[in-house]
Amino acid sequence: MRGAGSTYNDIVDRDLDARVERTRLRPLPSGQVSLKGASAFLALQCLVGLAVLLQFNRFAVATGIASIGIVALYPFMKRIFWLPQIVLGLAFAWGGLMGWAGAFGSLGPAALILYAGAVAWVVGYDTIYALQDIEDDEIAGIKSSARFFGDHVRTGIALCYGLTILLIGTSLALAGAGAVGFLGLALFALHLAWQVIRVDRADGAGALRLFRSNRDAGLILFAALTAEALLRSWS
Repeated sequence: MRGAGSTYNDIVDRDLDARVERTRLRPLPSGQVSLKGASAFLALQCLVGLAVLLQFNRFAVATGIASIGIVALYPFMKRIFWLPQIVLGLAFAWGGLMGWAGAFGSLGPAALILYAGAVAWVVGYDTIYALQDIEDDEIAGIKSSARFFGDHVRTGIALCYGLTILLIGTSLALAGAGAVGFLGLALFALHLAWQVIRVDRADGAGALRLFRSNRDAGLILFAALTAEALLRSWS
């Protein structure tokens, strides 16, 4: 469904993408893929996602379907809202709710707070990503958190990441996480702090590298939580 969301976003943004240097060679604006072909691919991705979703309990199915509205809304936010990354986060972080709903058939406080933390993380790392396009975005009239924060972009990212750690830490505490889980959170926090120190508003290539490094940040936290779950299962 992440792929379906990206396909839908590219369909909606095909005209804007053609006006931005970094995105003008994407399949749709460059003519490598037709609108009809992209729409068919989107439908196929959604059908596969639906087939998976229907394997879960009714509450999880309803939770999954509820995400469609946010996903459909996101591409239009960059035209009217200075912080479209918030809506992007609401869509991208939905998996945190789905995991809890699939396991328990409900949504507890730990899941909701984890979701909020993940949203803050998305806003932070996508602000870094948006640094690549500040000049083109100004010309095309595209709004973004990178443009919104302006010269204070490092402070804005730091605030997002600080909120991320606070919320995820609270979620872990509510879920009963132990020392290994919190060690992972500490290492995750150090990685985010490193990103804040290294970010440079004028370095688009460096911003892309830092954005991609969030894969590693997520793997650190995931590995720690997985290790703790395995240790508990063996004890």
